[in-house]
Amino acid sequence: MSDYDYDLFVIGGGSGGVRAARVSAAHGARVALAEEFRVGGTCVIRGCVPKKLLIYGAHFAEDLADARHFGWDVPETSFDWIRLRDAVLADVTRLEGLYTNTLENNGVTLFHERATVTGPHSVKLATGREISVGHILIATGAWPDTPEFPGAEHGITSNEVFHLDAIPKRMVIAGAGYIANEFAGIFHQFGSHVTLVNRSDVILRGYDAQIRDRLLQISTVKGIDFKFHAAFEKVEKQADGSLLIFTANHDPIEADLLMFATGRRPHTQGLGLEAAGVTLGGRGAIIVDEDNRSNVPSIYAVGDVTDRVQLTPIAIREGQAFADTVFGGKPHRVDYTNIPSAVFSHPPIAAVGMTEAEVRNRYGAAKVYTSDFRPMKNVLAQRNERALYKMVCHPETHVVLGLHMIGPDAPEILQAAAVAVKAGLSKQAFDDTVALHPSMAEELVLFK
Repeated sequence: MSDYDYDLFVIGGGSGGVRAARVSAAHGARVALAEEFRVGGTCVIRGCVPKKLLIYGAHFAEDLADARHFGWDVPETSFDWIRLRDAVLADVTRLEGLYTNTLENNGVTLFHERATVTGPHSVKLATGREISVGHILIATGAWPDTPEFPGAEHGITSNEVFHLDAIPKRMVIAGAGYIANEFAGIFHQFGSHVTLVNRSDVILRGYDAQIRDRLLQISTVKGIDFKFHAAFEKVEKQADGSLLIFTANHDPIEADLLMFATGRRPHTQGLGLEAAGVTLGGRGAIIVDEDNRSNVPSIYAVGDVTDRVQLTPIAIREGQAFADTVFGGKPHRVDYTNIPSAVFSHPPIAAVGMTEAEVRNRYGAAKVYTSDFRPMKNVLAQRNERALYKMVCHPETHVVLGLHMIGPDAPEILQAAAVAVKAGLSKQAFDDTVALHPSMAEELVLFK
């Protein structure tokens, strides 16, 4: 037994912190975790989980309309936001309880309060208690990054959007990344007139150009407006509570709600890291090595707070690797190549590996195969929306270097296909696989 109060103290009860705490305790470490808000972190409490439930709810708008073409006599429908909101929040509370139980069942001491770092081996709780620790793990995630301009205080972020009292008639979303496009699809289906405002002319930077162009085309046809090269100048609140939003190069926009989806910044402010000697990056990220260790040997960090890859499954793997390496005697590192990702827009996007542009830049050329088709369901529903699947291969070996998809259930389909890309299979392996017919997924083995 060491002379410290705990072998490990985790600050932050999100996916990465909870995994690291639970597994470290299972390895025999004496572990404590401090969470100042709610156990579960961004993903469970105010991120991907409640957002995905809203996406399910939004899909019924089109599904109910399509059902009439499949013989169902669907009467006029109405949508009750409060009922869905409260059901989603109740499920979030249920999941929070499960996360809490997981920690307690594994012997982790849980402090429901803020903790700050006071030295390489010490933390201080908000109540004033000083605790000595062998190792410190920072897993405080990221926080919405909002622009600064006159009237910006009238906007909200994705943190608050789950608690709205009503669906806005007119909604402006600042940004054009995955959060912006997902909420644009959600609130459009709920009946809002949605306008995306972006300072550049590119949506979903980092995704394949053909795929993001297809989403832009489909979203525009649905009725979502896009304002490009539109840097914010000011926002004025009107007497009736509405907002008048001024941007460069465009006329003022009237809105009932402004939501910022302009990126997320590592949540390190006020943690005492600088005083403890921890080196931070330009955006406040904790700089760590391949073993998640900072420049202070006893202080580690995992998840969004490192600003490496802001994805929940990555935080979980980093937490697992930390626990196994430091306390389990099974050192290993996270492999960051070929990470699958998705945008739960309407329709959703899914991708793994390199884009066509990236392959051409690296190898000078690329073998590209596409399938541009109208899903069977859309045909009968008289919906003109088309799916697009794209395979990008090495120009000589024909190894599949990237898969990119937009269409119904694209994320569900890509998860299995990502295994093939991760394994380094060639297009021939796809060609040799018999198609599962009739399905959308069969397009992956029918590329010509």
